[in-house]
Amino acid sequence: MSSGERVFIVGGGPAGLAAAIELRGKGFSVTVGDGAKPPVDKACGEGLMPDTVAALRKMGVAIQPTDGYPLRGVRFFSNGVPIEANFNGPQGIGLRRTVLHSRMAAHAERIGVRLLWNTPVSDFSSKGMRVQGEYFAADWIVGADGSGSRVRRWAGLETGTRKTRRFAFRSHFRLAPWSHYVEVYWANDSQAYVTPVSDQEVCVVVLSEKGPMRTSVIAGKFPELAAHLGNAETLGTERGALTTTNRLEKIYRDNVVLVGDASGAVDAITGEGLCLSFQHAAALADLLPSGDLHEYQRVHRRFQLRPSIMGNLLSLLGSRRFARERTFRAFAAEPSLFGRFLNLHLGHGNGTEAVLAATRLGVRFATC
Repeated sequence: MSSGERVFIVGGGPAGLAAAIELRGKGFSVTVGDGAKPPVDKACGEGLMPDTVAALRKMGVAIQPTDGYPLRGVRFFSNGVPIEANFNGPQGIGLRRTVLHSRMAAHAERIGVRLLWNTPVSDFSSKGMRVQGEYFAADWIVGADGSGSRVRRWAGLETGTRKTRRFAFRSHFRLAPWSHYVEVYWANDSQAYVTPVSDQEVCVVVLSEKGPMRTSVIAGKFPELAAHLGNAETLGTERGALTTTNRLEKIYRDNVVLVGDASGAVDAITGEGLCLSFQHAAALADLLPSGDLHEYQRVHRRFQLRPSIMGNLLSLLGSRRFARERTFRAFAAEPSLFGRFLNLHLGHGNGTEAVLAATRLGVRFATC
């Protein structure tokens, strides 16, 4: 256990709160500073995969079935061809990001994390943070302030590879869900993600590399989805975001360390951003008591590998119509193959199984 070393976390989103919860569990004195007012929202798909739900449960964050809507698996649509697969094991859950944030913040506060909301960090130093004129001494500084991280810039950790950027717009519709699946609709220059988040509400996100595409494009680009939505009422305001895919050369310097999207991000198309953030937090809490940040970086890179590979493959399908259509036909011809890939993506399987699945897909791709 830590002897009460002080940690200041910049950023109170899910990544920052996860780091706070995990570090507090190791005995650190933890303060979180964020300029936003809770609950913090974000333009995301709002679907928690089974591994993400398990990570929350391990942290002690209670997500109740009534908080959202159960998810059995994933369903893809492209040019009228549907493919689907169920999760191998527990279900996921779709729920509003604001609900997730509220549950995490409440648990963090309950276990003794000091939460400073509406308090942007105004001054950085290796010894601590200045927040609205008050100085907070810190032995460790954690940057959990997202893909545009100020902590990362201040610590000189910007060097790395920035691969892609994508535009996302999210809306909620008052409508009873028509399935228990996360549904992804593919067009030539964009995708639309549908996640049920309650008995009477669905979340829709449109993602594109070509430029901002609001959910008003659904009727023209995703007719199957438009038919489901009909004239459903839009709830609240549409929210946009810019997502990036990058890998950093280093994610720590001296007593400064990064977690979540601040430490490098995979494409939002994978749906693994939250789970990765939670894995970072758990690994950091295991290794920070010994100060072994080199090992933290090694473990971090291992966590990023599988989602990065999957993100590159899905991005390829999004930009290459021929490859997408042949792949969808291959999966449609052998539905169990799609299930194998889904569950490999969620970490259920080994390298041998991945090679066998890829080989089988190659055979189907060549013959369909």
